[in-house]
Amino acid sequence: MKLYAIVGSPNSRKVLAVIHHLGIDVNIEYLDLSEGDCHKPEYRALNPNEMVPVLVDGDLKLWESNAITQYLVDSSMDQTLFPRDLKQRADIVRWQFWELAHFNNAFGTLSFESVAKPNFMQIQGDQELINRSADQLSKFASVLNEQMQGRAYVVGDTMTIADYSMINAEFFKEMVPFDWSPYPHLNDYFDRMRQSQHWLATAPNDSGDIGKIPSA
Repeated sequence: MKLYAIVGSPNSRKVLAVIHHLGIDVNIEYLDLSEGDCHKPEYRALNPNEMVPVLVDGDLKLWESNAITQYLVDSSMDQTLFPRDLKQRADIVRWQFWELAHFNNAFGTLSFESVAKPNFMQIQGDQELINRSADQLSKFASVLNEQMQGRAYVVGDTMTIADYSMINAEFFKEMVPFDWSPYPHLNDYFDRMRQSQHWLATAPNDSGDIGKIPSA
């Protein structure tokens, strides 16, 4: 199997954390954001969306990070990250859909416009988008904060792929123009998850490494 990823990309980190957790052998090819590697014809043939990550396994070319995490776990012998029990699976998938459509849609947009654009792309963020995504984030942060009251993980008593999905943009949490103080249970959850060994293993060594191909 081969994974195409970008250093520091939240959705790449989500998949890389699952790979580390499972301890499986996957060939990682990093793309260079500044060189426009995602927009080159050979990459568009793998993912017409021109985004990362992409997993290639034989004749399967799989994009969408949550689908990749599910495939990786189902291809392994792991019984905890994505349990076979149908009700547990439905709950995990529900939260993966929710983080993608709501929580991390707002959080990711806010991070991209207020942090990534000015710091890594040298362009000004869209203030209207910043304001709108911050408003949306306040709504969905409240939902996650309530879910995490008295809980260590989003679903069940052990870590699942829902957790790796939920925290994918944590690197930008303290950088975005957003007041996290009203969400103590969410904050505690993020603090715990960002210290988990397999998530830590995916972190860029420095913010200057984001989007670049790691040196050998």
